[in-house]
Order: sequence, then structure tokens, then C-alpha cells
Amino acid sequence: WVAGSKRHGWPDGCVFCSFVLTCIGDDQNYSYLASRKADTLADKVAQHVLHHTDKAFKRYTFLERGSDERQYCAPGIDLPVVDIMRTKYGCYPQYHTSADDLSVISSEGLLGGLKVMERIVEALEHNHVYRTTVLCEPQLGKRGLYPSSYFLYPGDYVMTLRNVLAYADGTLSLLEIADVLKKPIWTLYEIVKTLLEKGLIAQVD
Repeated sequence: WVAGSKRHGWPDGCVFCSFVLTCIGDDQNYSYLASRKADTLADKVAQHVLHHTDKAFKRYTFLERGSDERQYCAPGIDLPVVDIMRTKYGCYPQYHTSADDLSVISSEGLLGGLKVMERIVEALEHNHVYRTTVLCEPQLGKRGLYPSSYFLYPGDYVMTLRNVLAYADGTLSLLEIADVLKKPIWTLYEIVKTLLEKGLIAQVD
């Protein structure tokens, strides 16, 4: 469960993201099962992280439910719950048999599942809304953000920085910006930190 707090603009105790982790320890591709409405923040962050972790991850709809999400997403309860799995329950021959033992899982599989959840929690912690503090694209050179040499910054760093500035309009969250840029949200954390330090963006409460 990820509970809300006033720091994130949510009422204390409000559940705004939750995840059922089941069948998470094998070595196969990841799987995701959507919430009933399939449009919660939990749905969005799970799909984002899985897409950038495992391009071949499998998507299931709520019509294919079978775990605790059946109750949590029921009408009148409507908690934002999604399933994150490796091989979905019922989709491997050992499921619910005496052969469903520790031989099905591996340390690598479990550690991979832990890494996915770490990235999800980190993404939620960084998923603020930002707005630029200047009109038009700022002069980056005098702020030490434009390389004097092509080799000073790796890859498309400067273009990504410019794009973060371009979409930091006070309405989009960092997760939404990352989706627009087709980049993992975790590749934007340092850029956001730099822009905040330079006073070029501000966090919107």
C-alpha cells in the first residue's frame, strides 16, 4: 500500500496506490493485471516501470482477475489496486499443485521483482508536478548547463533537459513528462534536481 500524506497533497491515510505482488519469483517475463477501471496512478506507474524494465511484459485486464484485487477493486470499495507478477497465477502447470514449490522460483527472479517495486516506489516519490520559472527557453550556457564540448554531457542530456523544461507547465506530473519523452522516469531525477538547484523550475504543491 502507498498511503497519501499532506506532503503529496493527499489527505492523511488516503490510499492512492496499491499493489498485489503474487507469483513474483520466477525467471519469466513480468505481468501486470489492471485495476477495474484501468486508469489509476497505480496502473500508470506499473505500466511505465514494467515497459522500461521488460519490453515483453504481459498485460491482463480486470476481466482476467483472480487474486486479492477482486475485493479491493469491487464497486463501493474501488481502491486503486493492480497486480504485479512474473508468470500469472493459473498460467503455469505447477500452480496450486504439490509441484508449486521453491523450485519454481529463483533468487534472481525475486531480486528482479524487488527492483521493479523499488523503481515503482521511487517513481511515486519523485512524481511531482513542476512549472518553469522563466518565460521561453532559458539561456543554458550562462547557467553552466550547456556543454562547451560535445563530449561534456552524455548522449542526449541537453535535449532531454530542454524537453523537461518544455513540458514543465504546471499541469503534467514527472511520470506524464517521462511518458511524453518515452524515457524511464528514473533517468529524469538528476535533471529535475539540477533544474531545481538552478531555479529554473519550481515544484507545484
